[in-house]
Amino acid sequence: MPETPTGRQFNPFFVGKGFNIVPENVQNPANARINLIMSAGAFGSGEHETSASCLEELEQLISLQNKQILDLGSGTGILALAALKLGADAALCVDIEPKAVETCRYNCKLNQVQDRVRHCCGTAADIGAETFELILANIYGDILIDIAEDLLEHASPGATLLLSGILYEYNFDVRQRYERLGCRVIKNRMLNEFSTVLLQAP
Repeated sequence: MPETPTGRQFNPFFVGKGFNIVPENVQNPANARINLIMSAGAFGSGEHETSASCLEELEQLISLQNKQILDLGSGTGILALAALKLGADAALCVDIEPKAVETCRYNCKLNQVQDRVRHCCGTAADIGAETFELILANIYGDILIDIAEDLLEHASPGATLLLSGILYEYNFDVRQRYERLGCRVIKNRMLNEFSTVLLQAP
């Protein structure tokens, strides 16, 4: 088991209608919410508006049962963890930063889903030919534009794409790029500085 990541500490807090974000070694809150247990060592535990909005959108999806998930730019893995606890079958978490991959592995163990998650240190180009019913990508808008074709190659027909990390100035261009590739915008959510876009793949 890897060493516990060290760094920033945080207190338990709620996200959306159904999630508790709980630091490791803290007793889970006594409520009916889903606990997402996170190490204290990395940014990305759900406080940022992009992560929080993605968690809120995930809990509103009709059904994640048995779905295969790609979490690109997974960071701490919080979005994949949430999707798995909402009923998804398995996830592939991909991040370009080795430390992020290590933290994601650790968080998967904390949440006892390590047997349902695979990890890749790299980019969308390193995934191979796999396709997924749900694609999560909380990364910068200009990157989402650049990798749109690669990302959609990994989308099953009619797959759901949940994209965030998109500054206002990139919102229109991101939506236009994916629409031109055949996607349908389901929701365009403007936040304080960023935006989150929910799409359906062709």
